Amino acid sequence: MRTNPFFDAWQFLIGSTDDYRALGAFQYGMVALFWALLFASFWIALKNWREDPGERSAGNATTWICRLLIGSMWFQGSLWKLPLPVSGGFEYWTGQMGEHAAFAFHRALVKSVYLPNLSLIDPLVFLAELLFAVSLMLGFGVRLVGWIAALYSLHLWLGLYRHPGEWPWNFSRHRARAVRGLCGRPQPRRRRARAPPRGGKPARPARGAGRVGQ
Repeated sequence: MRTNPFFDAWQFLIGSTDDYRALGAFQYGMVALFWALLFASFWIALKNWREDPGERSAGNATTWICRLLIGSMWFQGSLWKLPLPVSGGFEYWTGQMGEHAAFAFHRALVKSVYLPNLSLIDPLVFLAELLFAVSLMLGFGVRLVGWIAALYSLHLWLGLYRHPGEWPWNFSRHRARAVRGLCGRPQPRRRRARAPPRGGKPARPARGAGRVGQ
């Protein structure tokens, strides 16, 4: 049961939420993984800030904070897909999609393909959401993964669109967050080498010429 965002965030950070407790022996392994991603995100951001003057702007700092928070959201969301191969929560909500998806073909797809193969689909969904989290928190492959996450959220939105206990725009916010992650680290501009003086040696390219943003 939720109390307030500060206390709930603290419970998540120390691994004391119901989703963590349901993992049994793997509870603190997932806590350690999240903290490793968190520290790695801070280290990468600090390294970029120190070494690349182009990164030192409020806009880039805001983008990093947004990516970190959205990635944490995906990490937290992946937890209730555990334990594998099929978690109770995942089985329940997949069944709800079979009853409340916006379109008949979607409901039929859930009933005929998803539900009979939950032991295969649940691990894939968990790995997908974990990939979204890692990509956004660390800043690797953000644009590609952001588009995949947006399509994934679109599927959730349509799958639970008619559910009486769900607000349809809830998943639209997920899509917006996924697309927000597309605003990843900007690519540094290539600096042009100065034209060589007549009769002289070609000027050396400016430092950083030819570099492509990582």
